[in-house]
Parts: sequence; structure tokens; C-alpha cells
Amino acid sequence: MDQLIVEFDKALRTLFAPARSVRPVPGGDMPDTVLSDAQRDHVAGLMRVNHCGEICAQALYQGQAIMSRDASVRRELEQASNEETEHLAWTEQRIAELGGRKSLLNPLWYGGSLALGMLAGRLGDRWNLGFLAETERQVEAHLRGHLDQLPAEDQKTREIIEQMKVDEARHADTAVGLGAQELPAPVKVAMKFMARVMTTAAYRV
Repeated sequence: MDQLIVEFDKALRTLFAPARSVRPVPGGDMPDTVLSDAQRDHVAGLMRVNHCGEICAQALYQGQAIMSRDASVRRELEQASNEETEHLAWTEQRIAELGGRKSLLNPLWYGGSLALGMLAGRLGDRWNLGFLAETERQVEAHLRGHLDQLPAEDQKTREIIEQMKVDEARHADTAVGLGAQELPAPVKVAMKFMARVMTTAAYRV
């Protein structure tokens, strides 16, 4: 029962409490660039998608850690989760600076991601780590795409996304180093499809 309360508290904090960052926000000391209304709306939409992705990451790691049988794997999942919490804080702050809002569907994404994380963890630690590695690779590719879409003058947002990309790549490498099992191609395709649905909806809602 105690563990259930702890996990429920994590969910509430992720969804409704302001996220905190130990590291300084990348680009936080840079002046804001003047953007057109259309540019600001677009960048806010991109950062809303990234914030939603970090909500999903928190739920995935939580579900995977709950089901993991290996203490070292749980530690790595918790460490990655801590860094994803920082990403949550960075994206949240940038959305506010741009005058945007967070996705209204965040509770839905959280619940689905928690279930996926628990399923991955149930399959065993090698598959658990494989799911983590593939998730981080896809997120890194997704962030590269966002960098291409940013207005050239918006260096503040670019700094945040660049650091997030570095962190995600490191998480994937760590998972591989711990013995991640390569996922079958159909699973990777399904993950990409689900991510596309989430990102398309989060950009708008």
C-alpha cells in the first residue's frame, strides 16, 4: 500500500505540480528574441509536444522501474527519470515564456505510457532496456526534427532542445551498455506510429 501511495504521488506531481531543475535552464541567460505571432505559436506548439513527451517519459520510466527485477536497472531508470524531470521543467518554462499552454491530454498520455512501461518491464530487464533504448533513439530523432523547424533567430529554444537531445542519446547508450535487447522491427514501427499520433494531437490540443 505504501508503494502504491508513493507511485500515485509521483503521477500527481508529474501532471499537476511545477517541475524543478537542478541544472540551470539551457539558454536561460540569453535574451528573448522578437518572434512573429505565427513563429511564437509554432515554437510554443513544438515545446508543448516536447513537454508532453517528457510527461510520457516520466510515466514510462515509472512503469518500467515498478516491474524491473534488477536493482541496477531500477537505479538507471530512476537517474534517467530525474533528468527527464529537468526536461519537463525546461519545456514548461519555455512554453510559459512563449505565452503557450501545456497539452490538455497529458493525463491520457501519462496513463497510456505508464501501462506501456509496466508491460515492457514485465517482459524482463533486457527487453525493458531495449524499449528504453529505442524510445530514446526515437526521441532524439524527433528533437533533431524540431531543431530544423525552429526559427533561426530563436537560440533560446534551440539551446534547450540541443541539451535534451544530448541527454536522450546518453540514456540510450546507457541502456545498451546494460544489455538492452534490440527490439524487432515491427515493434519499432508501432512505436513510431504511436509517437506520431501523440505528437500530432499534442501540437494542437
